[in-house]
Amino acid sequence: MDQDKPAAPPTRSRLTRLATRVLHGYFALSRGMTMGVRAACFDEAGRLFLVRHSYVPGWHLPGGGIERGETALEALAKEMREEGNLIPGAPPRLVHVYFNRQTSRRDHVLLYRCEGVTQSAPRLKDREIVEAGFFALDALPADTTAATRRRLEELAGRAPFSDVW
Repeated sequence: MDQDKPAAPPTRSRLTRLATRVLHGYFALSRGMTMGVRAACFDEAGRLFLVRHSYVPGWHLPGGGIERGETALEALAKEMREEGNLIPGAPPRLVHVYFNRQTSRRDHVLLYRCEGVTQSAPRLKDREIVEAGFFALDALPADTTAATRRRLEELAGRAPFSDVW
């Protein structure tokens, strides 16, 4: 297997696609637009924190939806804590806002860069997160999602920022 080429992007199962549509149908009735946060979390060694969910293939940046009455930074802190037991070092820095049309025609993602991140305890497997950890940028898991890899290229200045997740 060629180590320089990323693996083909994993595909979502038919059941996952159906569940996503049903949830977003509900959200369309209860909310005009959905917005979420993702965090590019780097520790002092420059390693990136990634999570692998039970319900969608591949390794992702930690993140999730912003709930009613919650600020983006509150949602970011909550997702970092829930998905990785992560504690930010420097204040998170908003990097870019993306339109996430793969999820729905009204979903947006705020990407934050978090430096000096530490972990209060290892993230144990549960029903949502099956694996999580810090990875050197030159040793990411083979099934790291294409969107995650694009965000890393943008953050490194090797690609222009896209407006689409």
